Amino acid sequence: MTTLQTKSRFITLEGGEGAGKSTVITALRDALETAGENVVCTREPGGTPLAEEIRSLLLDPQHEAAAPHTELLLMFAARAQHVRQTILPALERGAWVISDRFTDSSYAYQGGGRGLDAALIAELERQVVGIVPAMTLLLDIDVHEGRVRTNTRDLWPDRIEREQEDFFARARGVFLLRAQAEPDRFRVIDAARPREQVAADAVAHLLALRASR
Repeated sequence: MTTLQTKSRFITLEGGEGAGKSTVITALRDALETAGENVVCTREPGGTPLAEEIRSLLLDPQHEAAAPHTELLLMFAARAQHVRQTILPALERGAWVISDRFTDSSYAYQGGGRGLDAALIAELERQVVGIVPAMTLLLDIDVHEGRVRTNTRDLWPDRIEREQEDFFARARGVFLLRAQAEPDRFRVIDAARPREQVAADAVAHLLALRASR
């Protein structure tokens, strides 16, 4: 069996819609750069030109809707490219990598939301991805409150953002179960508070991790 490798300078952010991940990523990047570190910020699906093309296929409402297994496999195709072309090269040169979403999102959205088998996702994670972050910051927020936040944005919602609240409730449940199962990796942050407080908590967790290395 392929063993997943934990990467000590790899940080991921997870959470529902409207949790404020963009604000937190900016704060994390600034904190690390102030400390003299090289930082690569990236996202999923995406992070390379090819993976961004897959992102468009998956999320643009103008494209044909992907069947659940198609969606899962395309997510992992994008992730495989992302890991090999962006994440691992950055880590190998000593940079910190901060990713807006990673494999936990597949467990939550394709597993919890779409109802696909978690064992299949785990096998794809082992065979296709091969790595896990040292720390995952889960920005947790009530589904309805998060949806209210996203509805105030001047943005055209993507295909997943158009799902119903029960879809996001199932995804949130999986995120919280994974955090409970892996307390050494996850840090659960109450994202219903003002974003400055959320970002400050995230930075504190990151600096504590850096100090422990």
